[in-house]
Amino acid sequence: MTIRQLFTSSNRVRVVWGLALLSVLLFAFQSTAAGAVSPDEYQKSLNHAITALDTLGQVDENESAADYERRLVQTTGAVRNALPEKLQIEVEGSVSTVDNSWLHDALREFESAAETQREVFRIQIIERLRSIEVRIAELNKARVVDSASKAEANQKLKDILARSEYAAKNKEGSALIRLIERFVTWLLKFLPQRSPLARSQGSPLTTIAQIVVVALAGAVIIFVLVRVLRHFGPGLRSTKVKRKKEPRIVLGERLEPEASASDLLAEAEALARNGEIRLAIRKTYIALLVELGDRKIISLAQHKTNRDYLRAVSTLPSLYRNMSGLTESFERSWYGFVQTSQADWQNFRTSYLAALRAND
Repeated sequence: MTIRQLFTSSNRVRVVWGLALLSVLLFAFQSTAAGAVSPDEYQKSLNHAITALDTLGQVDENESAADYERRLVQTTGAVRNALPEKLQIEVEGSVSTVDNSWLHDALREFESAAETQREVFRIQIIERLRSIEVRIAELNKARVVDSASKAEANQKLKDILARSEYAAKNKEGSALIRLIERFVTWLLKFLPQRSPLARSQGSPLTTIAQIVVVALAGAVIIFVLVRVLRHFGPGLRSTKVKRKKEPRIVLGERLEPEASASDLLAEAEALARNGEIRLAIRKTYIALLVELGDRKIISLAQHKTNRDYLRAVSTLPSLYRNMSGLTESFERSWYGFVQTSQADWQNFRTSYLAALRAND
């Protein structure tokens, strides 16, 4: 691409915006490379990274595939610089280390993924960064509103950094599922490929060919599954051993397998009577998640955040409305430095019971 082609009217705005964004990210890196940064500077780096990854979802109609690849590599490199694998954050004179290795692993997967899968990886990375940014924003707001002590501020930051957003998600799936996925990936190589940057919609023959190949792949997969189950089914049934239930981890708290929502609520009430209002509210919020999990409304997982659980009930308007208020109250009391009282606890408990009734 020549200099004149680079600065044609169709490309000029995109190029200038890309250069400006990369400059911002490089500036953010320079500020973090000097040593420990403040939570406010860390939040700005998160915002810059989210904005940069957002731009990769915008493609100019005249941008070639090679140009887009170069822009992708430059952007992910700038994000890595803005959020290095180990980043130190200083709060009230105390330094904590952030582990961003999950982000660097995710960016490598994003870069090496097929074009048809990149959008999924990009959105997942952005959502996790936004989830972290929300927590850091709460911390910054609390530091401005309330004059919290050094120990409280440091502990609050450690609580946030200990959340599972920083941990790599477990890769699940049996060997058979992975074998099927590899077979489907191999089969897709024979489908007519069209660049996502192209504007044409393809011919009807291409669509028909894709439908036929997918249908054939489905028939082959069903045939293989039936044969495998017939061959190994009797043996599997005879050797099946009842698995022992394992402890569950919800919002970073380890729960015994037999712990029910009623048990957790009873513990919360005991904490409230002892004046531990923040812990009582947290325990009650976890009780709500356990109850919804037992009712098969949500799926509990170690890596999920309270915002993940809230999005999971967005299709149930009444429950979503009640749970949204509980989530905001929980975040204010647990992640902020807002003083809580017995009245806050009673209001939270009442809203908890209302949320359960809304789904009866």
